Amino acid sequence: MDDARLTTLRDFYRSRLLDDCLPFWAKHGPDRQHGGFHTCLDREGRLYNTDKSVWFQGRALWTFSRMCRAYGERPEWREAADLSRRFLMDHCFDDDGRMFFTVTTDGRPLQKRRYLYSESFAVVGNAEYVHAFGDREALDDARRVYATMLDLYAHPEKSPAKIDPRTRRTRGLAVPMILLATTQTLREASPAPERGRYDNLAAGFATTVLNDFWKPEEHAMHEVVGPDGERLDSPQGRSVNPGHAIETSWFLLHEAEAQGREDWKKAALQVLDDSLAWGWDEAHGGLLSFIDVEGRPPEPLEWDMKMWWPHTEALYATMLAYLTTGDEKYLAWFDKVHDYFFSHFPDREFGEFYGYLHRDGTPSTTLKGSMWKGPFHVPRALHLVEARLSVHLAKAGGASK
Repeated sequence: MDDARLTTLRDFYRSRLLDDCLPFWAKHGPDRQHGGFHTCLDREGRLYNTDKSVWFQGRALWTFSRMCRAYGERPEWREAADLSRRFLMDHCFDDDGRMFFTVTTDGRPLQKRRYLYSESFAVVGNAEYVHAFGDREALDDARRVYATMLDLYAHPEKSPAKIDPRTRRTRGLAVPMILLATTQTLREASPAPERGRYDNLAAGFATTVLNDFWKPEEHAMHEVVGPDGERLDSPQGRSVNPGHAIETSWFLLHEAEAQGREDWKKAALQVLDDSLAWGWDEAHGGLLSFIDVEGRPPEPLEWDMKMWWPHTEALYATMLAYLTTGDEKYLAWFDKVHDYFFSHFPDREFGEFYGYLHRDGTPSTTLKGSMWKGPFHVPRALHLVEARLSVHLAKAGGASK
């Protein structure tokens, strides 16, 4: 691709981020009465549920802190980051140090889940806040919550089992893959003498993902495996989530780049290739949500829905792969995902993006946010694509000079 087209793409992604996506969330999300950030918004940005997602206190903290670091501090972004951080640290932790999943608008506990994802987003949000604003207290908070995550990972018996381990022991891809991404973000925000420790931890998580969940003979990144990485003959054990696998591929590409591991790079690209092939819906376009690797009926009822986040992960993963390798097949994949995403997900009347489409690409619901959708996957992808293109174009410009 010539630099003129790359420049056009960079400007397009920057505009969709700064002029469309972020203004919607900066206007409608911050809760100036109770603190924190609301995500349960309808198409026009009106609240339909005042309860708050703990995930999105950390995710909004990451997003608006990163925007300040990348594009310069703006009052509305700083306000969103500050409101999210304070609410997160004041209201979202239980007495045992674990975090809630949802709380009321004023911060009273509602739900607590066994997963460590609330903790993950608290770590990455606080780590990015350190980067953006130099707040050392936030780094201490990130380290403390990260230590909780490592403890839970090392001692899974401390979390209630989803399936009775006396009968069947299972492990999920989401845990090591989210720990890999969390470690990468905390490493970047940490002083240089600490980074070697995070290199070692990240290497362990990357190795676990590739050794235990990636099955090259099936060309599939499995969502659930047995305790030693063995294949499980059940709907859960045969399940592939293309979005998760594609997201994992770019986490692995980042780690390969950070640690100079050509073997991880090769494996990550193969994960990306195969996951795109599994997930792409040849009949209607877009990425399916779940696939059974043996071609049996997928068990999740939403298996054929087109959700926002797998597409945003694929946008960045394919552009990263193209800029890393120069292989035109990744540019072709990027174009395919780009065309589908921007022809189906944008709300052309009220701005921002729908989250849930039927298989044929029509909206299943017009909500803009929920406990799971908010200012994270879309702005992160728009920003990362724009940022990688900017770096590439700056290097190309320097080379030409």
